[in-house]
Amino acid sequence: MGEQAVTGAGDTPLGPTTAGMAADGRPAGSAAVPGAGMSADASVAAERSAATEAAPRELIADLVAGPGGVMTDEVGVITGELTLRTTYADGQAHLSVQYRDADEWYAVTGGTARLADPAGLDAVHTIALGLLNRPEG
Repeated sequence: MGEQAVTGAGDTPLGPTTAGMAADGRPAGSAAVPGAGMSADASVAAERSAATEAAPRELIADLVAGPGGVMTDEVGVITGELTLRTTYADGQAHLSVQYRDADEWYAVTGGTARLADPAGLDAVHTIALGLLNRPEG
């Protein structure tokens, strides 16, 4: 594999002469490519992050509490068929539960944590659900 020059009209070189790799698999030397930076992508990501930060998110799933139930701040332990709600607001994840199809929500004791990136809410919800959902005991 050799290098080929990329040329325009009149055989004028247009840019880097490799596809980013040398024949031996090592990266080729760096080349400046104007306009190929991440500034546009970074600004879009920052806008999405700011929008997500401002808007509360909520994830909900049904579960069956294991032995010992789920400890809540308001009423102590609740057991049986429950619904878990994981919310994100003001840089924090919050866990709450309710008896399935009930109106009242109860804060899970110790179920609030700082969350630097709202994208992590899905993982927090999945882990909490895995810990609390014990239909077979």
